[in-house]
Amino acid sequence: MNDKKIAIRVRNLGKKYTLGGPQEQYLTLRDAIVSSVKAPFNRASPNEGFWALKDVSFDVEPGEVVGILGRNGAGKSTLLKILSRITVPTEGTVEIQGRVGSLLEVGTGFHPELTGRENIFLSGSILGMKKREIEAKLDEIVNFSEIEKFLDTPVKRYSSGMYVRLAFAVAANMDTEILLVDEVLAVGDAQFQKKCMGKMGEVSTGEGKTVLFVSHNMAAMRQLCPSCIWLANGKLKEMSQTHQVVDHYLDSTIINANSFALSIDENKEVHLRRIRIIDESGNERSHCNCDLPITIELIFNLKNAIPGLYGYISITKTDGTLVMVSDSFDNEPNSLDNLNPGSHNIHINIPARTLGAGSYFISTSFAKNYHSNTITIDSPGIVYSFCVFDETSYRGTAPGGRGGFFSTKLKWGLYRERPSSQKKT
Repeated sequence: MNDKKIAIRVRNLGKKYTLGGPQEQYLTLRDAIVSSVKAPFNRASPNEGFWALKDVSFDVEPGEVVGILGRNGAGKSTLLKILSRITVPTEGTVEIQGRVGSLLEVGTGFHPELTGRENIFLSGSILGMKKREIEAKLDEIVNFSEIEKFLDTPVKRYSSGMYVRLAFAVAANMDTEILLVDEVLAVGDAQFQKKCMGKMGEVSTGEGKTVLFVSHNMAAMRQLCPSCIWLANGKLKEMSQTHQVVDHYLDSTIINANSFALSIDENKEVHLRRIRIIDESGNERSHCNCDLPITIELIFNLKNAIPGLYGYISITKTDGTLVMVSDSFDNEPNSLDNLNPGSHNIHINIPARTLGAGSYFISTSFAKNYHSNTITIDSPGIVYSFCVFDETSYRGTAPGGRGGFFSTKLKWGLYRERPSSQKKT
């Protein structure tokens, strides 16, 4: 007999949605009218559908913090909605030991016509808490949310950031044993995200709450979650230690120039054949430790020798923010000028502790006549993605490390002014 305590037990879980047909919901008069109008144009079979989740099974022990990752549409949000009892599964079973607090998409859980204060009491009542228990938590919730000034304003007038502040404060500070958090935290400002990350760590270690955390932020996942679930196309791909699952997930999402440029294009003067990031042993890496140097390898084919040819790369965050640029003139003389025709391999070295933790895109192009009338020869755009992680997470409170664009270590020294008798005259 297995005596191990389980907070969440999921067995053979599946959720099927019907394509083009009615979903599970209460049908209003407006819905009925719209449905009758759309019916002649709806050619989907009544039985046609797709499985948002299929045959998913796992256990989560009390006090565990488990990350859930996967691409958009992998089934992450559907899983949390089933665990939160917002929707019911098509097949399989879910057993939950304890009260569940959840923070899913903005708009879930609060009544827009009620004030922030009223919604706090409503949420507590739904969880089965008595009025005096909610009152005992009220100050803690209000202080954490930092919206005391708007506490008696209907939440329909809140900005999305204010809404998330209050929703997270309620979910994290109520007397629940299980906390479910979706990517909704990305709506808040950076300072509040740090605060939320710290709170989730606190409630798991100090209060013993079980936390399931959905995020696309791999650095945050590494910092907060000892173990991780990877969902792919609605199925459980892997559940193991976070560093292992994240590494495998990032390897699966790598963008490589080989995917669109397998052969030489004879019509191009310059043709990028491959781009990748390699470590000191020459192994390809889609995720890099910021304590180690990063090498970008470009393999390209040159049809003819081109006077004035130079290469250019830019590195951006996944939100499009430009982080840094480099071209082949960074180390003069320009190493691409007048190369012989054929295949060439270029290494671009980024020193250790340059890029901060996060996900990045690389764009590249080739051009000529650097100093006047620049002519772009080949510009395939974004050709690669990679992730940088910072294992020295004690550096500040930012997810994955110290935060910011760069992780450079600066020299600190105590300045002592020389006595006036030693100063030069």
